[in-house]
Amino acid sequence: MAGTAAYAADLGLFVLLRGPGGLGPLTAKALSFLAGCTVAYAGNALGTYRRRPPAVSRARQYGVFFAVNLAGACIQLVCLAVSHYLLGFTRPRDDVVAGSGIGMALATVLRFWGTRTFVFGTEAGTVTAAGADAGPGTGPGTGTEAGPVRGPARRKRAPAAGG
Repeated sequence: MAGTAAYAADLGLFVLLRGPGGLGPLTAKALSFLAGCTVAYAGNALGTYRRRPPAVSRARQYGVFFAVNLAGACIQLVCLAVSHYLLGFTRPRDDVVAGSGIGMALATVLRFWGTRTFVFGTEAGTVTAAGADAGPGTGPGTGTEAGPVRGPARRKRAPAAGG
């Protein structure tokens, strides 16, 4: 949901700034990126990864998140610039397809990996409340096998049926 909201903010603002706003494609994309990045961080920090306590301050965490998303934005801008200036697809609709379609798809792969690894990653040997990935260096033979989830997220098991 966080990604969908961020994509909607990015795409909606880009279309508005590029069309009725009359801004150039790169300026419109840069501004829409800032809005989308902020929406994505809020959605991830307060939603998706809310049970993972930040290892650093929220401000520093946002800085790393911004850097990961900036790398993704560079991918989008390159797609947009190649389409608009190199290939000659200059209509606003072409810009939307290149920057917010193709560019966003490629950038999403980088953003997902970077966000999960660098921003909201878990330390080795820990288990999140949702029982998600325990992080690198865990598992059989490493001496840091992930144990059962304890605390409020632990669920009671139903009694075994039959005999």
